[in-house]
Amino acid sequence: MQFSVIFEAQLADPTPQRERETLADCVEQAVAAEAAGFDRIWAVEHHSLLRYAHMSAPDVFLAHVAAKTSRIRLGHGVVCLPFGYGHPIRVAERAAMLDVLSGGRLDLGAGRGATRQEMAMCGVDPASTYEQVEEALRIIGNCWTAEQFQWHGLLDIGPGQVLPRPVQTPHPPLFMACSKAETLRTAADYGVGALVLGFAGAEEISAMRRVYDAALAERTGERFVSAVRNDHFAALCPTIVADDGAEAFRIGARGQRFFAESILHWYGGGPEPSEDTADDDNAAVLKLEREAVVAKLHEANIPVRPSSTGTYNVDHAYGTASRAVEYVGQLARIGVDEVICLIQMGTVPHDAALETIRQWGAHVIPHFRKKDETR
Repeated sequence: MQFSVIFEAQLADPTPQRERETLADCVEQAVAAEAAGFDRIWAVEHHSLLRYAHMSAPDVFLAHVAAKTSRIRLGHGVVCLPFGYGHPIRVAERAAMLDVLSGGRLDLGAGRGATRQEMAMCGVDPASTYEQVEEALRIIGNCWTAEQFQWHGLLDIGPGQVLPRPVQTPHPPLFMACSKAETLRTAADYGVGALVLGFAGAEEISAMRRVYDAALAERTGERFVSAVRNDHFAALCPTIVADDGAEAFRIGARGQRFFAESILHWYGGGPEPSEDTADDDNAAVLKLEREAVVAKLHEANIPVRPSSTGTYNVDHAYGTASRAVEYVGQLARIGVDEVICLIQMGTVPHDAALETIRQWGAHVIPHFRKKDETR
């Protein structure tokens, strides 16, 4: 099992100064993740999503992190691949440059950038995002290995050569964001890894693993987007860990509420997320807040990210390290290949994020490393 940390650069108080501080905090947390023994970090591309995600140029962020680290893999994912966000050849060039400068540490994940806000900002046609993502993946998966590359589909490209060539041969691993059964089956058909995002919890992740396994067993290979197959299944794990388990739960539940309200706002047209950072240490208050968010999410009937919204709960790795070990044990039994730790949520203090990374490195990751070694 592998372990990673994901960054969207969320912040509850989006002033220019706080934005700079948040991005600097993300860098520090990424460097700390390497020291703690994590295998990978992921940086997610979004555009114009105030509070929810200020990571508009993850390749720049990852290049900065690469210069400060030596081992941890760099997940450039997801990259928004509809053509309005970036021409596939430019995505391939920039990703290859990052792979070269990092010494071959790049992983590339694909996404649609499906909010109305993002699509409107970047001139993306909502009706064409799926077919454009598929074509972009095929272009990227093949242009890195061709001496002379040309393409005639939705785009007419070449002939020409993509430079530089990536260090990893034949090319860096490809992934795709998967938030529902349909996209899991698509990822399996494409032969790319699945990044299962959302707050649904272990039961939902187990159901998604079954869908993915069934799709792997049924695929013919006709839709593979490159000559390299990647069947890696990675799942999100919201987590805050501290010696004081109740305090860790309080911080995590509040951060998750902010995250969920951000999803509701940008994907479902709901109100802006609350910036109230007052203490929520009363269990009854937490229960009422949770029920209020659940009601809003269901009322919005959001179709684009059901695993993020369909089952909202706080039954995650919030608490002490032993609670995190218990929860990750559930994911291991499900067959998760990689646990993606979501720590950097909008209201989570920087010191709580660093402490969570430290706790995982001291207690959680070594527990599962030892189990792997004894098999």
